[in-house]
Amino acid sequence: MPEAGPRTSHLVRVRPVKEDAMRTVNIGLCGLGTVGGGTVRIINRHHDDFLRHAGVDLRIARVCSRHDGMAKELGLYNIWTSDYRDIVNDPDIDIVVELIGGTETAKSVVIDSLNAGKNVVTANKALMASCGHDIFEAADAHDVEVAFEASVGGGIPIIEPLKHSLVSNEITSVLGIVNGTTNYMLTLMDEEGMSYEAALKKAQENGFAEANPTADVDGYDAAAKIAILASIAFNSRVTIDDVPTSGIRSIAPVDLEIAHQMGYVIKLLAAAHRTEGGIEAYVQPAMLPLTHQLAHVKGVMNAIYVTGDAVGDTMFYGPGAGSGPAASAVVGDIIEVARRVSSGTKALVGCTCTDHLPMVKAEDTVARFYIRMRVQDKPGSLAATADAFGSCNVSIATMVQRTSDVDMAEIAYTTHASRVKDVSDAIGVIKTLKQVEDVCTVIRVED
Repeated sequence: MPEAGPRTSHLVRVRPVKEDAMRTVNIGLCGLGTVGGGTVRIINRHHDDFLRHAGVDLRIARVCSRHDGMAKELGLYNIWTSDYRDIVNDPDIDIVVELIGGTETAKSVVIDSLNAGKNVVTANKALMASCGHDIFEAADAHDVEVAFEASVGGGIPIIEPLKHSLVSNEITSVLGIVNGTTNYMLTLMDEEGMSYEAALKKAQENGFAEANPTADVDGYDAAAKIAILASIAFNSRVTIDDVPTSGIRSIAPVDLEIAHQMGYVIKLLAAAHRTEGGIEAYVQPAMLPLTHQLAHVKGVMNAIYVTGDAVGDTMFYGPGAGSGPAASAVVGDIIEVARRVSSGTKALVGCTCTDHLPMVKAEDTVARFYIRMRVQDKPGSLAATADAFGSCNVSIATMVQRTSDVDMAEIAYTTHASRVKDVSDAIGVIKTLKQVEDVCTVIRVED
């Protein structure tokens, strides 16, 4: 038998783009902060690569920011302006990149740009989650494109896969760890036994949390992201106001310890499910089984777990924030839009919110819960709290009791699947009991 010869690899030859067939695509960049600066550096560093491999000649034509310091540092002072309208009204600008954040001025930048017939790339999750209808309406009216990959998951590709690669599926659920700050804090609390306050301080010292961490620790950042993902996954308009939200302030190391004993880990979970009644969405601390892939996402990393009827379970994992990852997603959008600008083709996919599925009221959803409370360490305390659950049609699955000091004990219950309203009513009754000092933590249990 003859010896096998050397293996040959079949390489795909990339047809070079004729330089006379392409035109320069001019970019107007609004916002020269961390992500804006990263975007400029990537375009400058890889301009020739984009020209060869993607067939686009990108040129940063104008930049806008409140102050000129970063423009000078990047060598862009000669094209700097402090008024975004100088970019919007420039007839040579093809793509406006909005990276200023917030919703008021950012909305003006985006809407005015679209009305001026310019394509838009944005990383603004709050804007897309609250004003998406107005933005896509303006884009459709002027036959231009809005790209927003960096609004969710930083450098993780997820918007385009949902719109293109997974479009053949009926998506049934989207689960995400989409906030690096809270995931970093919960990892410290879990692995090092830190308190919430100590973990927040370390996150701030390392630049992972803002001086005012409200958007992160109270879940609003994650709520904006799951609203965007749910809108695309379920082809229905979901806004940040549709997402019931709670954060991690009440989580203590004891909760993470008990969770481990039960075979779970606690994460701030952003979730959306397609049900017979419509869309269920929430952001809430959740106990995930240690066997679930999301349970092993640690530190500042993000992950998004998508289930489709054809593909099954898929997970997208990577860095969720920072100059490099976010700028990577922004530039990816710029290149894709620039390809269509250069070739004169229309946007491939615009607004996909055509099905208009209703939102299911949070109180009508069914879930399991973990509830920890401080009670008097006396006879009758356990019976009183258990009776409160029973009076509200909530069935108890497990109970753990721990002595916390001389006179007080901590009781942690898990429930069987119950209506959220019934669980809420039971907690309301428990808070009125004389034996109960406080209901410390309420965490959803995801099986």
